[in-house]
Amino acid sequence: MKSFLKPLLAGLAISLPLAMPCLAQTLRWSAAGDVVSYDPNAQVDSFTQSVQHMVFDPLVRRNKDLALEPALATSWEMVEPTRWRFKLRQGVKFHEGQPFTADDVVATILREIDPGSRNKENLPAVVDAKKVDDYTVDIILKGPYPLLLNDLAAVYIMSKPWMEAHNALKPGNTATGVTTYASNHANGTGPFKLVSYEPDARSVFAANDAWWDKPQHNLKSVEFRPIASNATRVAALLSGEVDLIAPVPLQDIDRVSNTPGLKVVETPSLRVIMLSYNWKPELHAMPGKPNPLLDVRVRQALWHAVDLKTIEKRLMRGKSRATGTLVAPAVTGYDKSADEPLAYDLDKAKALLTEAGYPNGFKLGLACTNDRYIADEQICLALASMWAKIGVETNATVESKTTFFPRSDQGAFDLFMFGWASLPAMDGFSPLQSLLATNDGTYGGSNSNGLSNAKVDELAHAAATELNESKRVALLQEAFKLAHDQALYLPLHQQPVAWGMSDKVDIPQFADEYVRPWFAHVK
Repeated sequence: MKSFLKPLLAGLAISLPLAMPCLAQTLRWSAAGDVVSYDPNAQVDSFTQSVQHMVFDPLVRRNKDLALEPALATSWEMVEPTRWRFKLRQGVKFHEGQPFTADDVVATILREIDPGSRNKENLPAVVDAKKVDDYTVDIILKGPYPLLLNDLAAVYIMSKPWMEAHNALKPGNTATGVTTYASNHANGTGPFKLVSYEPDARSVFAANDAWWDKPQHNLKSVEFRPIASNATRVAALLSGEVDLIAPVPLQDIDRVSNTPGLKVVETPSLRVIMLSYNWKPELHAMPGKPNPLLDVRVRQALWHAVDLKTIEKRLMRGKSRATGTLVAPAVTGYDKSADEPLAYDLDKAKALLTEAGYPNGFKLGLACTNDRYIADEQICLALASMWAKIGVETNATVESKTTFFPRSDQGAFDLFMFGWASLPAMDGFSPLQSLLATNDGTYGGSNSNGLSNAKVDELAHAAATELNESKRVALLQEAFKLAHDQALYLPLHQQPVAWGMSDKVDIPQFADEYVRPWFAHVK
C-alpha cells in the first residue's frame, strides 16, 4: 500500500517553460458537433468536457505528457484511508473576480456527487467534502480507493458565490432535461474566459490575462464553430475561414495534407467505438415479444456478421484498429487475450441464430450519431446492411449528439453506437464501473440499457478498493475477458485522431482527443 501511494501523496511544484512570445493571435477552430452544455455536471460527453477545460481548472490536471500534476491544489496527502487532504493554491480568482477558496471546492464536489448530476459516476468513491480552513479541503471516500487523483482531473471547480447568485448550486442534467444558468454561462479560473455562446453556432473565448499560471500559448482569443457537414467544414479550412478542424474527415486527409499552407497531424486515440445492447425484456422494434439480445448466441451472431476489415478499409481508410475489448492497449487493464474480435463468418452467425431459435432472424433498431465519431453515420448504415445478410432486419437511424445522448441515457434504443476513451481516469476501471457494472445510482452511470451481471459487479467493487496494483489490474482484465466471452458489448475499433490545420498553427495532439488551446501558437 505504501509503495502504491508514495507517488500520489505529495504534489510536486509545476515546472513552467520560459515565457512565450508576446505576439498574440486568434485560433479559429471547428468540429462536427457543438458542446452539449457548459454545465460541467450535466453530461459525460468528453468533447464537451474538453471545451469546458478551456474555462475551468481542476484540482489536478494532465500535462503535455498526460501525466497528473498540481493545478488548483498544490499538494495532497492521505490522512487516513478514507480521507484525503488537499492544500489549495492561494491568490487565484475566478473570471468574474470572486476569490478561489475551499468553499468553492466543497460546493463543486457536492454538486458533482449530487443524485441529480449526470456525471456523478466520475467520482464513484467520494461521499463528502469538508472545509478545514480557507485553503485546505478534505475529500471523504466510502473506502480505500487508488484512482482519486485520476478522477479529480475531470472535476472542474466552480465558484460557490456565482452558483448561489444564479440559483445553480444544483447541477443540470442533459439526460433528464434539467437546465440551469450554468448550462449556457461559465465562470471558471481557467486560461480562457467564455465571452459568448450561441448554441449550435459559435462560442467565443478571450485569454484570461489574470490566470494564475504562466501561459504557454500566444493566443488572445479562441473562436469555436460547430460545422456538421464534413464538406463544409473542410471547405472552411481550405478557404482559411478556420485554422483547425478536429477531426479532419478521413477521406479528406490527403487533400488537406497536399494543400499548400495546410497540414494533417495524426495520433492513435484511446477511444474505442462499440455497440451497446438493450437488456430489457423486449425490444422497441418487437414490442410484446422476448428480447433476442438476452441470448449470448444472438449477440455473438451479430458480432460474427460484422465485417470489421471492410469497415476499416472502406470507411476508416485504413486508419482504425479492429478490437475485441473495451479499452485501448495504452489503458491500464488492457488484456491482449481479450482483444480478439469474433471472426467474420456469416455461416457461423446464421447457425447461432438458428440455435437460439431465430432461423429467420428478427427486427432490430440501431441508433447512431452523425456528428460525434469518425464516419459514425456511414458505419451505422453499413452495420444494418451486414446484419441483413443473416436475416436481421435493422432500422438504422442517425441524429445529432445533442439529442442522441439524452435519448441513449433514457434507454430509448435497442442497440446504439458510442465511443469510450476511459476518461477521465485513463484506466480500465472507467468502463468497468460506468459501462459494465449494474446501474445502482453510484456505479453504472452510463449503463442505461439495463445490463446487470453479478460477477462483473463483484469485480468492479473489488477493483475499486484494491490498492495492490497488480491485483487490481488482474481484476480489470478478468472483467474484460468476461465481457468479451459473453459479448456484453460489441467492440468495433479504436479510432484515430486526425486534425487538419494551417501550417501557422502549432498545437500538440493528445490520445484522449482533447483540443488544448492553452498549448497553442498561431503565427
